[in-house]
Amino acid sequence: MVDIKKLLKEEAKDVDSLLKELFKNEKIVPALQESMEYSLLSGGKRVRPILTILTARLLKGDQRAARLAGAALELIHTYSLIHDDLPAMDDDDLRRGKPTNHLVYGEGMAILAGDGLLTYAFKILAELNLDAVRRCRLVKLMADSAGPNGMVAGQALDLQAEDEAVDLNRLKKIHRAKTGALFKAAVLAGVYCSDYTDEELSALEIYAEQLGLTFQITDDILDVIGKTEILGKEVGKDLERGKSTYPGLIGLEESKKEAEKSVNKGLKSLEVFNDEADILRDLLKFILERQY
Repeated sequence: MVDIKKLLKEEAKDVDSLLKELFKNEKIVPALQESMEYSLLSGGKRVRPILTILTARLLKGDQRAARLAGAALELIHTYSLIHDDLPAMDDDDLRRGKPTNHLVYGEGMAILAGDGLLTYAFKILAELNLDAVRRCRLVKLMADSAGPNGMVAGQALDLQAEDEAVDLNRLKKIHRAKTGALFKAAVLAGVYCSDYTDEELSALEIYAEQLGLTFQITDDILDVIGKTEILGKEVGKDLERGKSTYPGLIGLEESKKEAEKSVNKGLKSLEVFNDEADILRDLLKFILERQY
């Protein structure tokens, strides 16, 4: 049986090593590069790139391409965190246990650091050692998932919903875009670095959607019952800003039940892979039970 915590730590170390090498041969303005790397290399679970790698491994795909596609996704994710933390957005002071980017480098440089990470991600994807069709598919996937039909749409809906009464369906729509889109992209990036059947693609799409939903529900729960020193970010911020959350809408216990439902749906979707997808199953269970 695989020790999922140990596996995640090992995979995260590999991702970190790759991220540290990304800008070594680039002539980036030093202050800008420092700001970009401050947030990119500040730790984190690296769940999204790990998902890309594990999915490609399941399908016996191109591991080098999957590692780089996962790295590109981590750049996009980090850009979103920098911009989310800005005063005009969530106005956070702490991220991954460190002062947020704009508190260290100023708002202007933080915005540019996010811009730099986002655009560099597409350079990585364009240079992947894959055929042109696969590269274009990955570029489109990331653009759709991160852009105005994906994560950015979710952020816009989230801003509009502040201090408003939001029902469960609307909340799911927000989180499906804001959080779920990049998780789905992580899994599909691994698929697109591999050969796959329609049945496998469909199963992994469902798995990715349920994993993203589980992650968001547990994130909402931890914002209520978690500890700042463990999470690396301030707790209670969602309530303070009047954001709609699962606990705020249906209570803690019902939120836990919703998360368990999502896990069960995700596990069921992987039945097509038999025992070969046990690591993906363990990862989903880990997200349900996580404390950080």
